[in-house]
Amino acid sequence: MLRVVVLGAGAGGGVPQWNCGCEGCRAARSDGHELQRTQASVAFSGDGEHWFLINASPDLRQQLNATPQLHPKAGALRHTPIAGVILTNGEVDAVAGLLSMREGSPFTVYAHEKVLAILASNSIFNVLNEKNVRRQPIGVSEPFEPRLPDGARSGLEVLPFAVPGKSAWYLEGKMHPGGGSGDGDTLGLKITDKAAGKFFYFIAACAEVTDALKAEIDGAALVFFDGTVWRDDEMIRAGLGHKTGKSMGHVAMSGEDGAIARLADLNIDRKLFLHINNSNPALLPDSPERKITEEAGWQIPADGTEIVL
Repeated sequence: MLRVVVLGAGAGGGVPQWNCGCEGCRAARSDGHELQRTQASVAFSGDGEHWFLINASPDLRQQLNATPQLHPKAGALRHTPIAGVILTNGEVDAVAGLLSMREGSPFTVYAHEKVLAILASNSIFNVLNEKNVRRQPIGVSEPFEPRLPDGARSGLEVLPFAVPGKSAWYLEGKMHPGGGSGDGDTLGLKITDKAAGKFFYFIAACAEVTDALKAEIDGAALVFFDGTVWRDDEMIRAGLGHKTGKSMGHVAMSGEDGAIARLADLNIDRKLFLHINNSNPALLPDSPERKITEEAGWQIPADGTEIVL
């Protein structure tokens, strides 16, 4: 049985963002928890006892405290159900939460060599003592089985695959610690319970929906997909920034080349957007954009949503 918990569904900064007064952030502050989202991450487990995180957001401490499945077991002085963290990119909102996991419990960080090179180049991540926190490189299109802290098999398979994207924004104009060529900066993941044959996809960043990506995820029971912006020039129009969604490595939900239209002909049982920016009107329950999203068969998950496959 494959269990998945949405720890956070928001983009960088979450909703509300600390310094933002846009419509979405104002509504999230005034209407309570319904609209609030922490930064994107999910946890998954094949046995309900050992869990793996996909990305470690800056909100990780808050997310772990809000998720009973990830609490230390009763009676244990020090314990965590978390066996590993799989990183899909090197952005701040994917790696900063690792610093909240520095208190000595063993787990493994799985990431492409380009992302591991980013961690290695920043000495602050040395607080994760490598005697306890192993860093395991993963390759594009190379499936692997994440292990439990004692080395036992998890019964799960993770297939990383390249999706259109870009390197972390803070590296723009600078030399990448992992080199400037090849895939690895932005990954999607296929997570499979080998015994049950159940699987889901996680794609939190994607600059373009290609035919190859469509072929990969067609027939899936569950897909988490990049829902950062509703329209490509959304942040510019709202006066919140000067970049388009695509220039930041994120395809829009709407439009002819957007995720909703491009994925409409696929056979996917359950489709959820995550990494949703505070500027995205689809976050608002009564908006026309939310109605279009839901009529197309997509969901906007709340933090804490659990799905069992």
